[in-house]
Amino acid sequence: MRPLAGVLTAMAVSLTGTRISAVALPWFVLATTGSATRTGLVAFCEMAPYVLVKALTGPLLDRVGPRRVSWITDAVSAAAAALIPLLHALGVFSFGLLLALVAVIGAVRGPGDLAKHIMVPESADLSRVPLERATGLAGVTERLASTIGPAAGGSLVALLGPLTGVAVNAVCFALGSVVVGLVLPRGMGRSATSQTSASADPAEPGYWSRFGEGLRFLRGEPLLLTVIVMVGITNLLDAAFMTVLVPVWAKDSGGGPTAIGLTGSAWGIAAVGGSLIAAAVAHRMRRRVVFFAGFLLAGAPRFLVLALGAPMWAVLAVFAVGGFGAGFLNPILGAVSFERVPRRLLGRVNALGDSMAWAGIPVGGLIAGAAVATAGLAPTLLAAGAAYFLTTNLTGLRPEWKEMDRLRGRGTATDPATPAEPAPSP
Repeated sequence: MRPLAGVLTAMAVSLTGTRISAVALPWFVLATTGSATRTGLVAFCEMAPYVLVKALTGPLLDRVGPRRVSWITDAVSAAAAALIPLLHALGVFSFGLLLALVAVIGAVRGPGDLAKHIMVPESADLSRVPLERATGLAGVTERLASTIGPAAGGSLVALLGPLTGVAVNAVCFALGSVVVGLVLPRGMGRSATSQTSASADPAEPGYWSRFGEGLRFLRGEPLLLTVIVMVGITNLLDAAFMTVLVPVWAKDSGGGPTAIGLTGSAWGIAAVGGSLIAAAVAHRMRRRVVFFAGFLLAGAPRFLVLALGAPMWAVLAVFAVGGFGAGFLNPILGAVSFERVPRRLLGRVNALGDSMAWAGIPVGGLIAGAAVATAGLAPTLLAAGAAYFLTTNLTGLRPEWKEMDRLRGRGTATDPATPAEPAPSP
């Protein structure tokens, strides 16, 4: 279990730091500028480079290897995050410098997150864990980070100020780099080229040939493309919700950063429970039914409960139910992707797919900030919730979703050009 445990540990510490920063940075901007628009601009400057660089580094990641990419990018993220509180303490900080540093963090975090993700199937093979269970445990890890991070972020901001949360984020990135560099077994996370058979064509394709190969493969997978489009819209709405709408709600309601931490923790704790159930029994469940039921619980209700000005106990209850439904989503998506994408193409295909699915995230905060400034918080929440409901339900009527269960149980996809790898034992 050491390979899978190492990957999950690296994911846990880096994601926890990111979730802490997701509370600390918006609150820092709101507290110092009072501007929802500037808060959205900070989110844009982090996520636009995240999406763009992630899309372009897939072929490089396959060539260099996910392990090396992961520890280097986490180290750079740690340095950039540490500069924010350091320069502020020295009195040489400005809003423009903040935008530049979060852009650096976003640019290197994209390839780093992707590198850890595509090491999951290899670590599952080495640990002799079924693929769906491994993706379920990765989902649990993400949900734990989403539980601990907001709670810790809210507490740190309330007690010690938002820049303390940013400093903790830097420490978490540094720990993630150490785990990947020193803890994972030797030889794990090598480049895709080094894993091909000796009989393979020795000619090395260039960057754009690799990029085009991933694009052609993705264009031939209607189910994956449908997933990407739907998740792209919901990601935009989620980004608007988390980076602007929730902080503005917390400020206007008087709950402050503690309210942000409570809602995030309620969501995260319930999501951990959903992910644990998914890891245990997802291989016996009908994916399509569970997937859309999860989105029905995780989507529109949380927008509605904030728009109605419900009491905190009702808000926490709705977030808990939504988090439970969300816990089933990523394990299913991860298993479907790994079943369909050959191992040697994981970097470039996942880079393109993730970037397209995340393309709306950078503008989510900008749109939300402008909408709140123009129409107010409650109308914006209601419009976003309606869009979420229509997106997930109308997309679910498409015929491609029938393919979700067709390849289940086959493990990671293999490519005709490379020999099949042995399936992991239960």
